[in-house]
Amino acid sequence: MMLNIDLTGKIALVTGATGQLGRVMTRTLAQCGAKVAIHYMSNAAKARELLQEIEEAGGQAMIVQGDITKKEQIESMKEQIREQLGDPDIVVANAVVQYGWTSVLEQAPEDYVSQFESCVMQNVLLAKAFIPAMIEKGRGRMIGINTECAMQNFPNQSAYTAGKRGMDGLYRVLAKEVGAHQITVNQVAPGWTISEKDRGADDLNDASYVNQVPLKRRGEDQDIANAVAFLASDLAGFITGAYIPVNGGNVMPAI
Repeated sequence: MMLNIDLTGKIALVTGATGQLGRVMTRTLAQCGAKVAIHYMSNAAKARELLQEIEEAGGQAMIVQGDITKKEQIESMKEQIREQLGDPDIVVANAVVQYGWTSVLEQAPEDYVSQFESCVMQNVLLAKAFIPAMIEKGRGRMIGINTECAMQNFPNQSAYTAGKRGMDGLYRVLAKEVGAHQITVNQVAPGWTISEKDRGADDLNDASYVNQVPLKRRGEDQDIANAVAFLASDLAGFITGAYIPVNGGNVMPAI
C-alpha cells in the first residue's frame, strides 16, 4: 500500500507562518490539501505572498494577524478562522519572540519573560482557544516547534532554552490530558536549519557544527515541514507526547 500524506478536508493554523520555517510549513500543509490560516505578527507582505501562492495553486487559505502572547488577540484570530475556514483540526505553534543572546549574567530579565510568553503562554492560549472544538470533533493535532537547544543547554542559550523547556513540560502534560479525545500533542525540534535566507551563501555546512552531526550536514527547512505534515496526518494518529529532533542526530533523546 502506498502511503500518502493527505490533509484534504482538514483546517490548519500556523503561527509565525511568515517566518523562515513557518512559510515552508504553511506551503507544505496546503500542498497536502489542508486549508491554512496564515498567521503573522508584522510581515504582512509575506503573508499576502503566501496567500496568493496557495490560491494560485488551487488551495484555500486566509490571513490572520495578532500577538500570540495576548489572549484577546488569539480569541479574535479564532473567530476569524472559524468564520472563514472553520475550526482548525491542526494547530502548529511556530511563532517565537526574537532577541539577542548573551550570558545569564548579561541577559536582560525581559528576554526571559518574552521567551516564557511566546514559548509557554502562546501554547496555553492556543490550547484554550482551539482544543475545545477539537474535543467536540473527537480528533485534533497540536504541533509545537521546539529546538535542539532544549537538549544542548549551551552558553548564551539560557532564555531560549528556558522557554522551550517550559514548553516541553506543558506539551507532555497536555498530551496526557487530551489524549482520550484522540487529540495528539507533539513537538518537532529543528537543528540549525538551512532556510531561504541562507541559500546562495558560500558555505552552508559550517564545519564547527556539522562535524558533530552524525549525518554531517545541516537540515533543510523542508525537512522540518515534512515532519510537521507527518504529525498532522492520520499516519501519526498513535504518536503523542513526542519530542522529535529533526537535526541529523545532533541531539538524541535518551530513554
